[in-house]
Amino acid sequence: MLAKRKSSTARLYIMSFDNLGLSKEIMKALEEKQYLTPTPIQTKAIPLVFQGKDIVAAAQTGTGKTASFLLPMLQLLSKGTKAKSNQARSLILVPTRELAIQIEENAHQYGKFLPIRIIVVYGGVKINPQMMSLRKGADILIATPGRLIDLCSKNAVKFPQLEILVLDEADRMLDLGFTDNICKILSLLPKNRQNLMFSATFSESILNLSARLFKNPTEISSSEKNMTAATIKESVFPVDKKLKPSLLMKLISLHKWTQVLVFTKTKKGADKLSSFLNAKGLKTAALHGDKSQTLREQTLADFKNGTIKILIATDVAARGLDIDQLQQVVNFDLPHIPENYIHRIGRTGRAGLKGQATSLVSADEFKKLCEIESLIKRLLPRRVVDGFEPSHNLPESALTIKSKKPKKPKKPKKPSAQKAALDTKKTNRHGVGLNLQPRRPPLIKS
Repeated sequence: MLAKRKSSTARLYIMSFDNLGLSKEIMKALEEKQYLTPTPIQTKAIPLVFQGKDIVAAAQTGTGKTASFLLPMLQLLSKGTKAKSNQARSLILVPTRELAIQIEENAHQYGKFLPIRIIVVYGGVKINPQMMSLRKGADILIATPGRLIDLCSKNAVKFPQLEILVLDEADRMLDLGFTDNICKILSLLPKNRQNLMFSATFSESILNLSARLFKNPTEISSSEKNMTAATIKESVFPVDKKLKPSLLMKLISLHKWTQVLVFTKTKKGADKLSSFLNAKGLKTAALHGDKSQTLREQTLADFKNGTIKILIATDVAARGLDIDQLQQVVNFDLPHIPENYIHRIGRTGRAGLKGQATSLVSADEFKKLCEIESLIKRLLPRRVVDGFEPSHNLPESALTIKSKKPKKPKKPKKPSAQKAALDTKKTNRHGVGLNLQPRRPPLIKS
């Protein structure tokens, strides 16, 4: 049913979850979370999942992509035969522990009124408790590739019952070098299954992977390819590299930011910046792969509840972070991979809320800035703070959107005289060489 809103001039029809065929148990869970209206990606994806279609979806973070596959999966898996011991009826592959934990939390929230068994497995923690959990089987198994391969090698999980496969943030898994692991896992799965792939961007590698793995997938997108959310206000601050920490402090003080997620390109850089800000009296913590899982979870919890005001993270650690109403993201360093800019700033401006993305850019990052602007197909506005004018000027950029040119056919190489002579020789059926070069006419004596 379509929810209606009346006005004096026209009637507006707004899609509701009722119209997507969700069960009363799931609708009750959504009402408790006060989720009333589906997002565009949910409106497109949920009916296709119910129809058993394979999907390749491009959806920015914060658009509700997790619910777009979890809601129909939960409903489908609540029916039928339950998972047997050490088996999984569905598999959700994700690139990071943080994202795995986040999806598990969402699955429990949406499926709280359904008889669904949900298990999450990832590295960095002991494997034995995960093996024990799998003995009872899993209706939904959420896993990182490395840990799943470890469990498969120990026969802790098998997939004869598998019905649905989800590759979430597939572009990030490829960036992190999980291609071989993914292919190895897919070789263990039954061919007769439903495949769902979700990515923040439609990169060439993603389309190639989907073509290899899926049969006639339906492509859907929540917006134009490789575009950032309209709810995010983006800006660039040109600054000399050595003044970046001081400029960050100035912006925090000037705009009275109370919760800031800061991205650095290295783990060492995250620790160094965290120490600098802590010495200045700001409550800061670093989040990266060298931290233990327990410490990472505690750090994230402290950031969410406001104990920590500034969280400094690397790209790997920050993927999957879902922080309600986060208003400010700062790129202290620009990412090596242009697509990661979209992933980073997607931590803010989620679920239709407004957010800000600020990038501190030094002259040596000019090429990276141009690559990002070419990817998102627009120039980012620049602002200079008094007292932080760069002595090393950041050049003006222009869009350089390259189109692929068809390859020119190679010109045939001219054969050498020796090769030409050899090419003219043929052999008859007796193996005797025949010289097919034209003979000079015989001389006729008069």
